[in-house]
Amino acid sequence: MKVIMLGAPGAGKGTQAIKIADKYGIPHISTGDIFRYNIKNNTELGKKAKTYMDQGKLVPDELTCDLLLDRVAKDDCKNGYILDGYPRTIPQAEVLEKALNEKGDSIDFAINVNVPDDNIVNRMSGRRTCPQCGETYHIVYNAPKKEDVCDKCGSALIQRDDDKPETVQKRLAVYHEQTEPLVEYYKNKGKYKEVDGTKSMDDVFSDICAILG
Repeated sequence: MKVIMLGAPGAGKGTQAIKIADKYGIPHISTGDIFRYNIKNNTELGKKAKTYMDQGKLVPDELTCDLLLDRVAKDDCKNGYILDGYPRTIPQAEVLEKALNEKGDSIDFAINVNVPDDNIVNRMSGRRTCPQCGETYHIVYNAPKKEDVCDKCGSALIQRDDDKPETVQKRLAVYHEQTEPLVEYYKNKGKYKEVDGTKSMDDVFSDICAILG
């Protein structure tokens, strides 16, 4: 079972990917984790990626795909995997598809956790984080006992720049421009499935499990 998770930033696809990985016993793979592993272990691919990152450049799609293929070739991926955060663009999807096809392989499902922009802005702008212990809260869904104070360590909570409404809107604009076209791409391939991400976390997970079987 090879699954790609799609969805806007803040839609909850990462949380669902972790739950799916746990239930089905397959690895949850994010490009960030792959980059960190290869750079930390000074692999040949890691060295190549680092030369781009050190210059503040984006790692080319082909190299990112090479890193990904190296990861999915490992033993723990023999029964499948979940890709979270890749591909982000049509060119990345095409590079991935070509590389998998050459190995006689393909993606089974591209699952989109669909959440309207307004909901995402409300979700993310309501987040509060403790700068001391890292605990996270939400002013509506998971409020601290005392307003703006961490339950665990008593530090003052902050709103990260990433969670400010104007930053969220910018990230959503990039998503709609670069990543949302993947919806049509995978629909045309017959791989696309969609779940309603405004439901509770457990209900979204149930809907995904009904797709995966």
